[in-house]
Amino acid sequence: MAVYQWVGTNRKNETRKGEMEAANERAVRSNLMRLRITPSKIKKKPKDLFENVSWLQPIVKEKDIILFARQFSTMIDAGLPIIQCLEILYTQQGNKTFKRMIKEIKEKVEGGATMAEALKRFPKHFDDLFVNMIAAGEAGGILDAILRRLAAYMEKAAKLKAQVKGAMTYPIVTLIIAVAVLGVILVFVIPVFEEMFADFGGELPIPTQIVVAASEIVKSKIVYIIIGIIILGFTARKFYATEKGQDVADDLLLKIPVFGELLRKVAVAKFTRTMGTMLASGVAILEALDIVAKTAGNRTVEKAIYDVRSGIAEGRTMADPLQESGVFPAMVCQMISVGESTGALDAMLEKIADFYDEEVDQAVDNLTALIEPFMLVFLGVMIGGLVVAMYLPIFKMAGAM
Repeated sequence: MAVYQWVGTNRKNETRKGEMEAANERAVRSNLMRLRITPSKIKKKPKDLFENVSWLQPIVKEKDIILFARQFSTMIDAGLPIIQCLEILYTQQGNKTFKRMIKEIKEKVEGGATMAEALKRFPKHFDDLFVNMIAAGEAGGILDAILRRLAAYMEKAAKLKAQVKGAMTYPIVTLIIAVAVLGVILVFVIPVFEEMFADFGGELPIPTQIVVAASEIVKSKIVYIIIGIIILGFTARKFYATEKGQDVADDLLLKIPVFGELLRKVAVAKFTRTMGTMLASGVAILEALDIVAKTAGNRTVEKAIYDVRSGIAEGRTMADPLQESGVFPAMVCQMISVGESTGALDAMLEKIADFYDEEVDQAVDNLTALIEPFMLVFLGVMIGGLVVAMYLPIFKMAGAM
Protein backbone atom coordinates (compact mmCIF):
# COMPACT_ATOMS: atom_id res chain seq x y z
CA MET A 1 0.00 0.00 0.00
CA ALA A 2 1.09 3.56 -0.72
CA VAL A 3 1.28 6.53 1.65
CA TYR A 4 -0.88 9.55 0.77
CA GLN A 5 -0.60 13.14 2.03
CA TRP A 6 -3.89 14.92 2.60
CA VAL A 7 -5.32 18.32 3.54
CA GLY A 8 -8.89 18.81 4.70
CA THR A 9 -11.28 20.49 7.15
CA ASN A 10 -13.10 19.06 10.15
CA ARG A 11 -16.65 19.78 11.34
CA LYS A 12 -15.48 23.04 12.97
CA ASN A 13 -14.08 24.15 9.61
CA GLU A 14 -10.53 23.89 10.96
CA THR A 15 -7.79 22.94 8.49
CA ARG A 16 -6.16 19.58 9.16
CA LYS A 17 -3.40 17.75 7.31
CA GLY A 18 -1.53 14.50 7.63
CA GLU A 19 -0.54 11.23 6.02
CA MET A 20 -2.39 7.98 5.58
CA GLU A 21 -1.49 4.58 4.22
CA ALA A 22 -4.11 3.12 1.89
CA ALA A 23 -4.59 1.03 -1.23
CA ASN A 24 -5.66 4.04 -3.32
CA GLU A 25 -6.89 7.63 -3.18
CA ARG A 26 -10.52 6.54 -2.90
CA ALA A 27 -9.72 4.58 0.26
CA VAL A 28 -8.01 7.65 1.74
CA ARG A 29 -11.06 9.79 0.98
CA SER A 30 -13.37 7.17 2.53
CA ASN A 31 -11.26 6.92 5.70
CA LEU A 32 -11.13 10.69 6.08
CA MET A 33 -14.91 11.00 5.69
CA ARG A 34 -15.25 8.33 8.39
CA LEU A 35 -13.08 10.52 10.62
CA ARG A 36 -15.42 13.43 9.78
CA ILE A 37 -12.78 15.27 7.77
CA THR A 38 -13.65 16.68 4.35
CA PRO A 39 -10.54 16.33 2.15
CA SER A 40 -9.58 19.17 -0.19
CA LYS A 41 -6.29 17.74 -1.43
CA ILE A 42 -4.92 14.19 -1.61
CA LYS A 43 -1.65 13.18 -3.26
CA LYS A 44 0.72 10.25 -3.13
CA LYS A 45 3.74 10.91 -0.91
CA PRO A 46 7.10 10.82 -2.75
CA LYS A 47 9.47 8.08 -1.59
CA ASP A 48 12.23 8.88 0.92
CA LEU A 49 15.60 7.82 -0.59
CA PHE A 50 17.17 7.52 2.88
CA GLU A 51 14.33 5.61 4.50
CA ASN A 52 16.46 2.51 5.12
CA VAL A 53 19.50 4.42 6.42
CA SER A 54 18.81 4.24 10.18
CA TRP A 55 21.36 6.83 11.33
CA LEU A 56 19.84 9.46 9.03
CA GLN A 57 16.34 8.98 10.48
CA PRO A 58 14.93 11.17 13.29
CA ILE A 59 15.29 9.89 16.87
CA VAL A 60 12.22 8.98 18.90
CA LYS A 61 12.53 11.03 22.10
CA GLU A 62 11.00 10.44 25.50
CA LYS A 63 8.62 13.37 25.01
CA ASP A 64 7.28 11.66 21.85
CA ILE A 65 6.39 8.56 23.89
CA ILE A 66 4.78 10.71 26.62
CA LEU A 67 2.64 12.58 24.07
CA PHE A 68 1.71 9.25 22.43
CA ALA A 69 0.51 7.88 25.79
CA ARG A 70 -1.47 11.03 26.63
CA GLN A 71 -3.21 11.22 23.23
CA PHE A 72 -3.88 7.48 23.20
CA SER A 73 -5.41 7.72 26.69
CA THR A 74 -7.70 10.59 25.67
CA MET A 75 -8.99 8.72 22.62
CA ILE A 76 -9.54 5.45 24.53
CA ASP A 77 -11.39 7.41 27.22
CA ALA A 78 -13.57 8.95 24.48
CA GLY A 79 -14.65 5.43 23.43
CA LEU A 80 -12.65 5.03 20.20
CA PRO A 81 -11.48 1.49 19.30
CA ILE A 82 -7.74 0.81 19.63
CA ILE A 83 -7.25 0.35 15.87
CA GLN A 84 -8.87 3.69 15.11
CA CYS A 85 -6.77 5.38 17.83
CA LEU A 86 -3.59 4.00 16.28
CA GLU A 87 -4.74 5.11 12.83
CA ILE A 88 -5.27 8.67 14.06
CA LEU A 89 -1.95 8.68 15.93
CA TYR A 90 -0.19 7.37 12.82
CA THR A 91 -1.85 9.99 10.63
CA GLN A 92 -0.84 12.96 12.76
CA GLN A 93 2.64 11.77 13.76
CA GLY A 94 5.39 14.03 12.36
CA ASN A 95 8.40 11.94 13.39
CA LYS A 96 9.06 9.51 10.51
CA THR A 97 10.72 6.90 12.71
CA PHE A 98 7.90 6.91 15.25
CA LYS A 99 5.35 6.92 12.43
CA ARG A 100 6.78 3.64 11.11
CA MET A 101 6.71 2.21 14.63
CA ILE A 102 3.03 3.10 15.08
CA LYS A 103 2.28 1.54 11.70
CA GLU A 104 3.91 -1.76 12.73
CA ILE A 105 2.10 -1.69 16.08
CA LYS A 106 -1.24 -1.12 14.32
CA GLU A 107 -0.59 -3.97 11.88
CA LYS A 108 0.26 -6.34 14.75
CA VAL A 109 -2.91 -5.41 16.65
CA GLU A 110 -4.97 -5.84 13.47
CA GLY A 111 -3.38 -9.28 13.14
CA GLY A 112 -4.75 -10.35 16.52
CA ALA A 113 -1.89 -9.42 18.88
CA THR A 114 -2.51 -7.51 22.09
CA MET A 115 -1.25 -3.95 22.43
CA ALA A 116 1.41 -5.13 24.89
CA GLU A 117 2.66 -7.81 22.48
CA ALA A 118 2.86 -5.26 19.67
CA LEU A 119 4.85 -2.82 21.83
CA LYS A 120 7.38 -5.55 22.71
CA ARG A 121 8.77 -5.22 19.19
CA PHE A 122 10.36 -1.92 20.24
CA PRO A 123 12.11 -2.56 23.58
CA LYS A 124 14.37 0.46 23.11
CA HIS A 125 11.37 2.83 23.28
CA PHE A 126 8.80 0.79 25.24
CA ASP A 127 10.58 -0.86 28.17
CA ASP A 128 9.36 -3.69 30.42
CA LEU A 129 7.64 -1.21 32.72
CA PHE A 130 5.60 0.29 29.85
CA VAL A 131 4.73 -3.08 28.30
CA ASN A 132 3.71 -4.74 31.59
CA MET A 133 1.53 -1.83 32.62
CA ILE A 134 -0.19 -1.85 29.21
CA ALA A 135 -0.75 -5.61 29.62
CA ALA A 136 -2.27 -5.01 33.07
CA GLY A 137 -4.47 -2.24 31.63
CA GLU A 138 -5.71 -4.47 28.82
CA ALA A 139 -6.45 -7.32 31.22
CA GLY A 140 -8.32 -5.06 33.64
CA GLY A 141 -10.14 -3.00 31.00
CA ILE A 142 -8.57 0.23 32.29
CA LEU A 143 -6.15 0.96 29.44
CA ASP A 144 -7.03 4.68 29.39
CA ALA A 145 -6.24 5.07 33.11
CA ILE A 146 -3.00 3.11 32.74
CA LEU A 147 -1.86 5.28 29.82
CA ARG A 148 -2.58 8.44 31.83
CA ARG A 149 -0.63 7.02 34.76
CA LEU A 150 2.24 6.06 32.48
CA ALA A 151 2.41 9.53 30.94
CA ALA A 152 2.41 11.17 34.39
CA TYR A 153 5.10 8.76 35.60
CA MET A 154 7.32 9.35 32.55
CA GLU A 155 6.98 13.13 32.88
CA LYS A 156 8.12 13.01 36.51
CA ALA A 157 10.94 10.57 35.68
CA ALA A 158 12.12 12.84 32.83
CA LYS A 159 12.06 15.84 35.18
CA LEU A 160 14.14 13.92 37.73
CA LYS A 161 16.70 12.94 35.08
CA ALA A 162 16.90 16.51 33.79
CA GLN A 163 17.54 17.81 37.32
CA VAL A 164 20.52 15.49 37.84
CA LYS A 165 21.92 16.29 34.39
CA GLY A 166 21.50 19.99 35.02
CA ALA A 167 23.33 19.73 38.35
CA MET A 168 26.30 18.03 36.68
CA THR A 169 26.50 20.14 33.51
CA TYR A 170 27.97 23.26 35.16
CA PRO A 171 30.95 21.61 36.91
CA ILE A 172 31.79 19.35 33.95
CA VAL A 173 31.72 22.20 31.41
CA THR A 174 33.71 24.43 33.77
CA LEU A 175 36.30 21.71 34.34
CA ILE A 176 36.70 21.08 30.59
CA ILE A 177 37.16 24.80 29.92
CA ALA A 178 39.64 25.08 32.81
CA VAL A 179 41.74 22.17 31.50
CA ALA A 180 41.67 23.64 27.97
CA VAL A 181 42.77 27.09 29.24
CA LEU A 182 45.50 25.49 31.37
CA GLY A 183 46.77 23.54 28.36
CA VAL A 184 46.90 26.66 26.16
CA ILE A 185 48.78 28.59 28.86
CA LEU A 186 51.32 25.81 29.44
CA VAL A 187 51.93 25.13 25.73
CA PHE A 188 51.87 28.65 24.25
CA VAL A 189 52.13 31.34 26.96
CA ILE A 190 54.67 29.95 29.45
CA PRO A 191 57.40 29.34 26.79
CA VAL A 192 57.28 33.08 25.89
CA PHE A 193 57.92 34.00 29.53
CA GLU A 194 60.64 31.32 29.74
CA GLU A 195 62.58 32.90 26.86
CA MET A 196 62.24 36.32 28.46
CA PHE A 197 63.53 35.02 31.82
CA ALA A 198 66.47 33.31 30.08
CA ASP A 199 67.52 36.70 28.65
CA PHE A 200 67.38 38.27 32.13
CA GLY A 201 69.59 35.59 33.67
CA GLY A 202 69.66 34.69 37.36
CA GLU A 203 67.90 31.93 39.27
CA LEU A 204 64.12 31.73 39.00
CA PRO A 205 61.88 31.42 42.09
CA ILE A 206 60.79 27.86 42.93
CA PRO A 207 57.09 28.36 41.92
CA THR A 208 58.25 29.70 38.54
CA GLN A 209 60.63 26.75 38.08
CA ILE A 210 57.77 24.33 38.78
CA VAL A 211 55.51 26.03 36.23
CA VAL A 212 58.27 26.14 33.59
CA ALA A 213 59.09 22.46 34.18
CA ALA A 214 55.37 21.57 33.86
CA SER A 215 55.20 23.56 30.61
CA GLU A 216 58.21 21.72 29.16
CA ILE A 217 56.73 18.34 30.11
CA VAL A 218 53.33 19.15 28.58
CA LYS A 219 54.92 20.63 25.42
CA SER A 220 57.28 17.71 24.83
CA LYS A 221 54.93 14.90 25.93
CA ILE A 222 51.57 16.29 24.74
CA VAL A 223 51.01 13.41 22.29
CA TYR A 224 51.76 10.79 24.96
CA ILE A 225 49.52 12.60 27.46
CA ILE A 226 46.59 12.58 25.00
CA ILE A 227 47.20 8.89 24.18
CA GLY A 228 47.41 8.11 27.91
CA ILE A 229 44.08 9.88 28.59
CA ILE A 230 42.43 7.96 25.73
CA ILE A 231 43.82 4.62 26.99
CA LEU A 232 42.76 5.43 30.56
CA GLY A 233 39.25 6.34 29.40
CA PHE A 234 39.00 3.19 27.27
CA THR A 235 40.25 0.99 30.14
CA ALA A 236 37.82 2.59 32.60
CA ARG A 237 34.97 2.05 30.16
CA LYS A 238 35.92 -1.60 29.63
CA PHE A 239 36.20 -2.14 33.38
CA TYR A 240 32.80 -0.55 33.97
CA ALA A 241 31.32 -2.85 31.30
CA THR A 242 32.12 -5.83 33.59
CA GLU A 243 29.86 -6.80 36.50
CA LYS A 244 32.65 -6.21 39.02
CA GLY A 245 33.40 -2.80 37.51
CA GLN A 246 29.75 -1.74 37.72
CA ASP A 247 29.53 -2.97 41.31
CA VAL A 248 32.63 -1.02 42.37
CA ALA A 249 31.76 2.17 40.47
CA ASP A 250 28.08 2.29 41.49
CA ASP A 251 28.93 1.60 45.13
CA LEU A 252 31.55 4.38 45.13
CA LEU A 253 29.11 6.83 43.50
CA LEU A 254 26.68 6.40 46.40
CA LYS A 255 29.50 7.10 48.89
CA ILE A 256 30.69 10.38 47.32
CA PRO A 257 29.97 13.28 49.72
CA VAL A 258 26.95 15.44 48.73
CA PHE A 259 26.65 13.95 45.20
CA GLY A 260 26.26 10.42 46.57
CA GLU A 261 23.41 11.57 48.80
CA LEU A 262 21.73 13.14 45.76
CA LEU A 263 22.02 9.87 43.83
CA ARG A 264 20.57 7.97 46.80
CA LYS A 265 17.55 10.29 46.92
CA VAL A 266 17.08 9.94 43.15
CA ALA A 267 17.20 6.13 43.52
CA VAL A 268 14.59 6.20 46.32
CA ALA A 269 12.32 8.54 44.33
CA LYS A 270 12.61 6.38 41.21
CA PHE A 271 12.05 3.10 43.10
CA THR A 272 9.00 4.29 45.01
CA ARG A 273 7.45 6.10 42.03
CA THR A 274 7.88 3.12 39.68
CA MET A 275 6.80 0.55 42.26
CA GLY A 276 3.77 2.58 43.33
CA THR A 277 2.69 3.15 39.73
CA MET A 278 2.95 -0.55 38.85
CA LEU A 279 1.15 -1.80 41.96
CA ALA A 280 -1.65 0.74 41.44
CA SER A 281 -1.95 -0.53 37.85
CA GLY A 282 -2.46 -4.13 38.95
CA VAL A 283 0.99 -5.57 38.21
CA ALA A 284 1.94 -8.44 40.57
CA ILE A 285 4.43 -7.40 43.26
CA LEU A 286 7.15 -9.94 42.33
CA GLU A 287 6.92 -9.03 38.65
CA ALA A 288 6.95 -5.33 39.55
CA LEU A 289 10.09 -5.73 41.70
CA ASP A 290 11.83 -7.61 38.89
CA ILE A 291 11.11 -4.77 36.44
CA VAL A 292 12.02 -2.05 38.96
CA ALA A 293 15.35 -3.77 39.68
CA LYS A 294 16.24 -3.89 35.97
CA THR A 295 15.53 -0.17 35.58
CA ALA A 296 17.23 0.92 38.83
CA GLY A 297 20.27 2.38 37.04
CA ASN A 298 22.63 1.48 39.90
CA ARG A 299 23.96 -2.01 40.65
CA THR A 300 23.95 -1.50 44.44
CA VAL A 301 20.29 -0.42 44.38
CA GLU A 302 19.48 -3.23 41.92
CA LYS A 303 20.94 -5.87 44.28
CA ALA A 304 18.98 -4.42 47.20
CA ILE A 305 15.72 -4.65 45.21
CA TYR A 306 16.46 -8.25 44.17
CA ASP A 307 17.07 -9.07 47.84
CA VAL A 308 13.65 -7.60 48.61
CA ARG A 309 12.13 -9.74 45.85
CA SER A 310 13.78 -12.88 47.23
CA GLY A 311 12.55 -12.01 50.73
CA ILE A 312 8.94 -11.55 49.57
CA ALA A 313 9.12 -14.84 47.64
CA GLU A 314 10.10 -16.48 50.96
CA GLY A 315 7.14 -14.92 52.74
CA ARG A 316 8.79 -11.83 54.26
CA THR A 317 7.55 -8.25 54.08
CA MET A 318 9.09 -5.64 51.77
CA ALA A 319 10.25 -3.34 54.57
CA ASP A 320 12.61 -5.77 56.37
CA PRO A 321 14.94 -6.61 53.40
CA LEU A 322 14.96 -2.90 52.45
CA GLN A 323 16.11 -2.01 55.99
CA GLU A 324 18.81 -4.69 55.90
CA SER A 325 20.19 -3.47 52.55
CA GLY A 326 21.44 -0.20 54.07
CA VAL A 327 20.67 1.57 50.80
CA PHE A 328 17.24 2.94 51.68
CA PRO A 329 16.74 5.40 54.57
CA ALA A 330 15.04 4.17 57.75
CA MET A 331 12.11 6.56 57.25
CA VAL A 332 11.35 5.01 53.85
CA CYS A 333 11.42 1.48 55.29
CA GLN A 334 9.12 2.47 58.17
CA MET A 335 6.61 4.15 55.84
CA ILE A 336 6.59 1.10 53.57
CA SER A 337 6.02 -1.09 56.62
CA VAL A 338 2.99 1.05 57.55
CA GLY A 339 1.73 0.85 53.96
CA GLU A 340 2.00 -2.95 53.99
CA SER A 341 0.20 -3.27 57.33
CA THR A 342 -2.67 -0.98 56.24
CA GLY A 343 -3.02 -2.53 52.78
CA ALA A 344 -2.31 0.79 51.05
CA LEU A 345 1.26 0.14 49.87
CA ASP A 346 0.79 1.74 46.44
CA ALA A 347 -0.58 4.98 47.94
CA MET A 348 2.22 5.07 50.52
CA LEU A 349 4.86 4.57 47.82
CA GLU A 350 3.39 7.49 45.84
CA LYS A 351 3.59 9.70 48.97
CA ILE A 352 7.23 8.72 49.52
CA ALA A 353 7.98 9.45 45.87
CA ASP A 354 6.38 12.91 46.11
CA PHE A 355 8.38 13.66 49.25
CA TYR A 356 11.67 12.54 47.68
CA ASP A 357 10.98 14.49 44.50
CA GLU A 358 11.03 17.59 46.71
CA GLU A 359 14.14 16.29 48.48
CA VAL A 360 15.87 15.90 45.10
CA ASP A 361 14.90 19.49 44.20
CA GLN A 362 16.47 20.71 47.44
CA ALA A 363 19.57 18.49 47.02
CA VAL A 364 20.13 19.80 43.47
CA ASP A 365 19.85 23.39 44.70
CA ASN A 366 22.30 22.66 47.54
CA LEU A 367 24.74 20.92 45.19
CA THR A 368 24.62 23.83 42.74
CA ALA A 369 25.13 26.33 45.55
CA LEU A 370 28.12 24.33 46.81
CA ILE A 371 29.71 23.72 43.41
CA GLU A 372 29.65 27.32 42.15
CA PRO A 373 31.97 28.83 44.84
CA PHE A 374 34.14 25.69 44.78
CA MET A 375 34.66 25.99 41.03
CA LEU A 376 35.39 29.72 41.32
CA VAL A 377 38.01 29.06 44.00
CA PHE A 378 39.46 26.21 41.93
CA LEU A 379 39.77 28.37 38.81
CA GLY A 380 41.12 31.31 40.81
CA VAL A 381 43.81 29.21 42.49
CA MET A 382 44.80 27.41 39.27
CA ILE A 383 44.91 30.38 36.86
CA GLY A 384 45.90 32.87 39.53
CA GLY A 385 48.69 30.60 40.72
CA LEU A 386 50.13 30.39 37.21
CA VAL A 387 49.99 34.15 36.75
CA VAL A 388 51.67 34.85 40.11
CA ALA A 389 54.36 32.23 39.46
CA MET A 390 55.25 33.84 36.12
CA TYR A 391 55.33 37.36 37.51
CA LEU A 392 57.44 36.50 40.59
CA PRO A 393 60.77 36.91 38.67
CA ILE A 394 59.60 40.33 37.41
CA PHE A 395 58.71 41.40 40.97
CA LYS A 396 62.06 40.03 42.17
CA MET A 397 63.99 42.07 39.57
CA ALA A 398 61.94 45.19 40.31
CA GLY A 399 62.78 44.82 44.00
CA ALA A 400 66.47 44.38 43.23
CA MET A 401 66.48 47.59 41.15
